[in-house]
Amino acid sequence: MARDARTQAAYVLGTWFGCGRVPLAPGTAGTIGAIPLYLVLRPIGLWAVAVAAVVATFVGVWAASIIVDDSKLKDPQFVVIDEVAGVLVTLLVAPFSWHGILAGFVLFRFFDQVKPWPARGAEKWSRGWGVVMDDIFAGIWGAAVLAIFVHLRIVT
Repeated sequence: MARDARTQAAYVLGTWFGCGRVPLAPGTAGTIGAIPLYLVLRPIGLWAVAVAAVVATFVGVWAASIIVDDSKLKDPQFVVIDEVAGVLVTLLVAPFSWHGILAGFVLFRFFDQVKPWPARGAEKWSRGWGVVMDDIFAGIWGAAVLAIFVHLRIVT
């Protein structure tokens, strides 16, 4: 099916440049796909990571809304820009080390799967908001727990 440029752009961004097309565990692939962006932005400063998280959130809502409408799926599993936004939120409190990145990755994936309040409820929000916001809440949970781990020097 031929798609217009806007829809094609939504698919490219929504799948995070194809990460979401991985046949097994596309959410994990999308989360891993966010790490190079973090590695480029983090040396610039936490503000750059925060801006990227906000931009990924709003671009994600836009792209996911178009994809939901186009695919007729409520929460297409191949849309992974929400994982990108969510893990960037978690990584805002991570030490800039492989331990910090790994801990942030694991905590985000855990909370993305468990979906504690209010993430589960956010899945019911309309179109792209429901696709993206549950991951933002998972990212906030991941950041909160990671901040405790950093404070207790469990993660350095």
